[in-house]
Amino acid sequence: MLAWCLRHRPAFLALVVLVFVGSLALFPLVGVSFFPKAEKPQFMVDVHLPRGTNLEATDQAARYVERVLAQQPEVTRYLTNVGKGNPVVYYNMSYTEPKPYYAQVFVQVDESRGRNTGQLVADLRSLFGDFPAGELKVWEFMQGPNTDAPVVIRIFGENLETLSQLAGEVEQLVHAIPGTIYVDNPLQVSGTGLAVDLQRDKAQLLGLTPGTVDRTVRASLAGLSAARYRDANGKEYAIVLRLPLSGPPTPQDFERIRLTTAAGDQVPLAQIAEVRLQARQAVIHHYRLERVAVIYADAAGRSVDAVTQDVVRTLEGYRWPAGYRYAMGGELESREESFGSLGQAVLIALVCMFGILVLEFRSLGQPFVIFVAIPLAVIGSVLGLLFTGYSFSFTAFLGVTSLVGIVVNNSILLVDTANQKRLEGSPTEVAVLIAGVSRFIPVTLTSVTTIVGLLPLALTGDTMWAPMSWAIIGGLTTSTLLTLLVVPALYLIFTPRLHPASAGNVPAGEMPR
Repeated sequence: MLAWCLRHRPAFLALVVLVFVGSLALFPLVGVSFFPKAEKPQFMVDVHLPRGTNLEATDQAARYVERVLAQQPEVTRYLTNVGKGNPVVYYNMSYTEPKPYYAQVFVQVDESRGRNTGQLVADLRSLFGDFPAGELKVWEFMQGPNTDAPVVIRIFGENLETLSQLAGEVEQLVHAIPGTIYVDNPLQVSGTGLAVDLQRDKAQLLGLTPGTVDRTVRASLAGLSAARYRDANGKEYAIVLRLPLSGPPTPQDFERIRLTTAAGDQVPLAQIAEVRLQARQAVIHHYRLERVAVIYADAAGRSVDAVTQDVVRTLEGYRWPAGYRYAMGGELESREESFGSLGQAVLIALVCMFGILVLEFRSLGQPFVIFVAIPLAVIGSVLGLLFTGYSFSFTAFLGVTSLVGIVVNNSILLVDTANQKRLEGSPTEVAVLIAGVSRFIPVTLTSVTTIVGLLPLALTGDTMWAPMSWAIIGGLTTSTLLTLLVVPALYLIFTPRLHPASAGNVPAGEMPR
């Protein structure tokens, strides 16, 4: 086969290029993900009710979830916490602040009874989708670092009303994208506050400034630190001055506030100001010192990457007002940061390897021939992930990265052996054939032992490390088979054009042509 490939070098190399391009064309079928699902027989149900809901109503909603779970034959146990989240039962779970309108249910599943965890979660999402009192979120555990949500959209701008309007419109756009679930817009939840409208004309006649009114109201309701007290043990306490309130401030407490005028008289606050209820935003986010509105979403039925691409295309076509922009967060942001830093490390490693090979072979052409093994490995990595059904995750990227250092060894063996045979007087064509035949068994056995060593990890089906194993196995398989054919063919093309001293540290006159 090697002899045939050497005789038909142009056609053979063109075929290899087509195979490489074809494997890249199959990459969209593989898909991209940051980290896969944990695939554990466990999941969570989050109960979100409107702000202001008391514990009793939240408990009733949680018991409704329990009744539905009790009817599922695959559910073996569940644990409910009302008013707070469950204990951290998985390494990347985040702590949830206690809230009276929130509950969480931890569920264990026996998949041998019927549906697997993924199917059960999908069915429960349909059952809980029409819950009238609030929102019930069913989610599986994920590998990798914790993120706020798989899809996060940050909208930057200064005016809060404009941000709220843009967030509402973007929320509707995201809702319309197939595969999006649990779209959340915190700005749509408004709170109610008390606004003090100061009548400035009356205040000025009495010698009262807005700052004086603000400090007086704040001191009356929230308190003002007047002094510090130190006890006999040396411990200090702050002395806070405020109105004698029996509980949280009420609108009636504003009637008790008195203001001291410039003449020293006491004036009721109601005489110069009007207290009224006013809608306000319950949550105001900031990101890197900029005010933002944040939209959260999850994906179901489609990959997060496919949903994110549709979101980006939709937002690119949206007409943003001047001074307002968006940025993607969530899994896309984490993936770009991790893949970007790892890609820079790979690029530095390739440059260093190429420099070492140039110094070793005293040539620019032969290191290029050796580096051809790297894209040959990419062919197998893509095919290996495609046939096994895994996406190109962070661990799969680690596998491709490790191939960079593994597959070039086979090329170095072939090129070095061919150079040695030429030093012994063999013609270039004969030296290449001898190198291919003599190195066939060592190169093949080296790759086979590596593949066999990775098979136990690949066959366990672990979603975290199996993609890395299959990426390495597929890459080693194709690179080993093709390197034994492609490298000799390229060696014949590039070597005659090189200076004879390109093989080792041998003077040019001693190198046979």
